[in-house]
Amino acid sequence: MATAKELWPLYLGIVLGALMVSATALMTPFVIGRATDTVVAIASGDGGDWRDLIWFAVVLLVIALANSLLTNIAGYFGDQMSVRLRAILSGRYFHKLLRLPQRYYDNELTGKIVSRLNRSITSITDFLQTFANSFFPTVITLLAVLVITAFYSPWLSLLLIIIYPTFVWLTALTSRKWQVWEKQKNDHYDIAGGRFAEVIGQMRVVKSFVAEKRELTGFNDHYDETLTLTKYQSAFWHRMDFWRRGALDIVFFGVYAIIFLQAARGDYSVGDMVLLIQLTAMARQPVTSMSYWVDLTQRAVVGSQEYFKVMGEVDEPNNALEAEPTAEIRWTDEDPVIAFDDVDFSYDDDQGDGLVLQDIDLKINRGERVAFVGESGGGKTTLVNLIMKLYPATNGEIRVHGQSVREVPTVALRKEIGVVFQDSNLFSGTIRENMEYGRPGATDEELTVAATRANAMSFIAKLPNGFDTEIGERGIKLSGGQKQRLSVARALLKDAPILILDEATSSLDTKAERAVQAGLEELMEGRTTLIIAHRLSTIASVDRIVTLRDGRIDEVGSPAELARTGGIYAELLALQGSESKADKARLRAYDITS
Repeated sequence: MATAKELWPLYLGIVLGALMVSATALMTPFVIGRATDTVVAIASGDGGDWRDLIWFAVVLLVIALANSLLTNIAGYFGDQMSVRLRAILSGRYFHKLLRLPQRYYDNELTGKIVSRLNRSITSITDFLQTFANSFFPTVITLLAVLVITAFYSPWLSLLLIIIYPTFVWLTALTSRKWQVWEKQKNDHYDIAGGRFAEVIGQMRVVKSFVAEKRELTGFNDHYDETLTLTKYQSAFWHRMDFWRRGALDIVFFGVYAIIFLQAARGDYSVGDMVLLIQLTAMARQPVTSMSYWVDLTQRAVVGSQEYFKVMGEVDEPNNALEAEPTAEIRWTDEDPVIAFDDVDFSYDDDQGDGLVLQDIDLKINRGERVAFVGESGGGKTTLVNLIMKLYPATNGEIRVHGQSVREVPTVALRKEIGVVFQDSNLFSGTIRENMEYGRPGATDEELTVAATRANAMSFIAKLPNGFDTEIGERGIKLSGGQKQRLSVARALLKDAPILILDEATSSLDTKAERAVQAGLEELMEGRTTLIIAHRLSTIASVDRIVTLRDGRIDEVGSPAELARTGGIYAELLALQGSESKADKARLRAYDITS
């Protein structure tokens, strides 16, 4: 196939192997036919030598051994092709996923993406492996059988030729409806697989809310639906298969009748009759296997459609894997470092009511600490995501260091930005691997300096293997404060001039918060920092506050200035320390804790 042209040496080996396997398979009926004539001659007293029979047996042994050897050699090539094709398709799928924009992942379940990969590639590679190891040699043998039988009787070849278009036509009547059911089943498998991955990844939440039974019921419901669909699908398939096989049985009745009558009439010897019966059996074998091959082929068709649907998604512009090499970007040293000019944004590229952000005009200078405050869902996180070009602005322009983020290569842009998320977002592996994520190959000395500044070295030094300690999936072996300090250390090691901080202390206890906050102060030193604020204590220490209301900038000013305007920040200050349930609910609406 076009996606794996580099496998042509294996394809060639499979083709040659199939030809030789077919050749040895076709020799056997001829030898048995001649041996049959010899036995008849000896039994009837018309001559023949019993020693010839021994030689026929030896020849059959040699042919059988050669066939076994060649079958396994061709099978070896087929297995190699299947595994290498799986590696190629999986690598290209992952390569594609890494090129897709963030918007794609907002609409897909992680487990569904993984389930689709496993099912699609398995169906494709299973089909090709069967094709190489079984189907292809059989087809070659079948073509040879048709040629040989035509030499003895054109009517035999004609009947055998009729078999296959008849079977294909009857199968075509089945396929379209079968594939609809298969697609519906795959949708259920994907949803169930996606939920499975989510539940396993958040098992502590499931257990703490005693949701095990509910999750199991939902999971089993999807598989129950696939069982219902399979009943209809399988009943339809086997009903049609009965008619297919019945039609073939009628054709073979005609084939055997011709062989028996012509042999009885003396048109050819008993040995020739045995030869033709064996050749006919060889022609019939692929027909009896064709239901399995068609089933496998249809699964491969459905799987390949899903695979290539993902491969056909539009890439993120200037993505890190596909962007053409360019000259080094000349960032300007002048202010503003970040500028929004009449920026609108909608997740669905809508206008008017569909806009999440509207008419954003904002300038942020070098070294400033700017906090964004607004109601939950008001566009704070979206605003900083636009700077990193995780989403393209619908209208307007965003500039970083004087360069439009639309035009600058994504790699160059994101190297200028460090991020500390509210969730620590660590990977399985070691502390070293997580800290080096933004700067591969960092030395132990550099790791130590970053960890010390992030206030993380105190706990790393106590671990049995230090930087090489395994931390488990998403850092599950570490406490919340330890994970956040590692996130800060990772950003410190990257040493980017712009920092985006989805405040990392909002969910920590007082002791852990102090440790992380000390690391954040080190991290923010000398950097242009954008903070999605979750604590009033953080807001009070910034240079400017930007308040958002209904997707628009409401106010911009210092904490002291905004405390007197009666706006959102002044309201938050007034609510601070209140014991009223209504006031606490109002604070939560702004994602703010006192």
